[in-house]
Amino acid sequence: MRLLRSTDLALRVLMQLAVADAAAIPTTRDVAAAVSAPYTHVAKVVAELQRMGLVDARRGRGGGLTLTEKGRTASVGGVMRAFEGVTEVVECEGATPCPLSSDCRLRGALRRAQEAFFASLDPITIADMVAVPAGPTLLQIGRVAP
Repeated sequence: MRLLRSTDLALRVLMQLAVADAAAIPTTRDVAAAVSAPYTHVAKVVAELQRMGLVDARRGRGGGLTLTEKGRTASVGGVMRAFEGVTEVVECEGATPCPLSSDCRLRGALRRAQEAFFASLDPITIADMVAVPAGPTLLQIGRVAP
């Protein structure tokens, strides 16, 4: 299984915000630099995270991104489901439909495996993801030496 780029970015943005210094609220550009991703991609992900209530984004002077309490306690599996959507693991229809589609057992098995993957991540929160040793390392990522 391969995750969408937006899912990967969403998790990295949430983790970066979870360790952000409250005195120096990062902007979308700061977070994009920290996670080594294009600003436009990160901006789209931040907009979705804000819509989900996981991130608070404020514009203008004194603005920036902060992680909400809901974001801190968000389930990694839940965030992944929201970004990945519930899609089929294999393409059974389309231009050349599979001749087994009416009697196939593979599609159901793969769907159950996909759900088991997400379910295994449900108990893990964003806060769990930034616990030691990851948190201190995240603080160093994207920092520019003085």
